[in-house]
Amino acid sequence: MNFLTVLPMAVVMVAGTQLVAAVFLASADRPRAASLGYLAGAGLVVSGGVTASWLVTRAVKVNVGAGGGGRRAVESRIDVVVLALLVVLAVVVFLRRHTAGTPKWMGGLQRAGPGYALRLGVLLFLAMPSDDLTMVTVGASAARHDLPWWHLLPFVLLTLALLALPLLALLLLGHRAATVLPRIRDWARQHSWVVSEIVIGFFVLMTAADLLR
Repeated sequence: MNFLTVLPMAVVMVAGTQLVAAVFLASADRPRAASLGYLAGAGLVVSGGVTASWLVTRAVKVNVGAGGGGRRAVESRIDVVVLALLVVLAVVVFLRRHTAGTPKWMGGLQRAGPGYALRLGVLLFLAMPSDDLTMVTVGASAARHDLPWWHLLPFVLLTLALLALPLLALLLLGHRAATVLPRIRDWARQHSWVVSEIVIGFFVLMTAADLLR
């Protein structure tokens, strides 16, 4: 496993409400400032979440392995935990597939400033069970395979790049973004859960293969 393996999980991080919120902020009165604030909040949570998971898993692996558990036995236990987390994540995504519409509170994002958008980014990524499970899974998987911490950075950057798509559409297309942004929003609401399940299934297969070796 290398850092490329966990990159698709970034899709799970942004699918649904997170991307919909990014679309609304790109259509706000101050789209650039609001979008950058949102990205900053999301970046803080995602980088902190995967780092904490990486540190905890690494510490467990070192301490349990040093206590006589054996390196292979510890890695197998981590794989089992990761598999369990992935199954729970798949269930959560499936159950939320019909609740990924536009919440009423998003109507107030039209006047959002950078401070409010930053807090929104923090709260959205902390409060979503699917994001919490994804961050724990990515960090634990990286630590289980002895990947250095910086290998988590591409995952964080890709997550932010996907969230930045509405802002990029605004910057590149100008007034034509008024047509593109609703399409991004509608796609995120209707189809993102299917892509998420495919990505989770891929990661399940990769983890199961590690467990069976």
